[in-house]
Amino acid sequence: MANGQPIGRHPGWPARLGPLTVPGGVVEVRAPRLLDGRAWSRVRLRDQAYLQEWEPTAPGTWAERNATSAWLGQWSTLRALARRGMSLPFVITVDGRLAGQVTVGNVVRGALCSAWVGYWVASDAGGGGVATAAAALVVDHCFGPAGLHRIEATVRPENIASLRVLAKLGFREEGLFRRYLDVAGAWRDHRCLALTTEDIPTGLVNRLVTAGKAVIPQLGSG
Repeated sequence: MANGQPIGRHPGWPARLGPLTVPGGVVEVRAPRLLDGRAWSRVRLRDQAYLQEWEPTAPGTWAERNATSAWLGQWSTLRALARRGMSLPFVITVDGRLAGQVTVGNVVRGALCSAWVGYWVASDAGGGGVATAAAALVVDHCFGPAGLHRIEATVRPENIASLRVLAKLGFREEGLFRRYLDVAGAWRDHRCLALTTEDIPTGLVNRLVTAGKAVIPQLGSG
């Protein structure tokens, strides 16, 4: 044990969140698994044109970075960061199929108690409330079991779909970061948006359900 936590674990991770039903399907969020590699690669390779414009520049070709063989390194890194308390990595599933990822990174405890959140969803999961539901589940988890106070998101001004997700969740805009991140081969401006626990005392999932945008399935009936 270390600080009341079992060795190899950290507050808020691993975890399984959901399910939450939206027009796009039944959304759940869970820790990534080694066996996710084939499904992850298939979605990423298929959706290159849909995703590449919004992702940080990285060495190698898209095919190399998103091959099934590349997943082992990604999964190992994500798990190591999570076990050190620096990140909370999750995959999104829709109706049981891998459909994206949500990552909470740069976790800082102490007086700041903050992190950033980033996400991507498959092209066939866009527009059905999947990203909104997944982000709501994760942010509520961050403000609950993970014990964080502030969650920040940075988004390119051109990424209207992602900005729409954050607006639905009530993220407030706090400024513009000039030439903030190297994305798709150039230094791009990003809008900074954030939430703190005081902004959503009843939780984001509750807000979506109350607004009729999501339903919590009744499990075990029948």
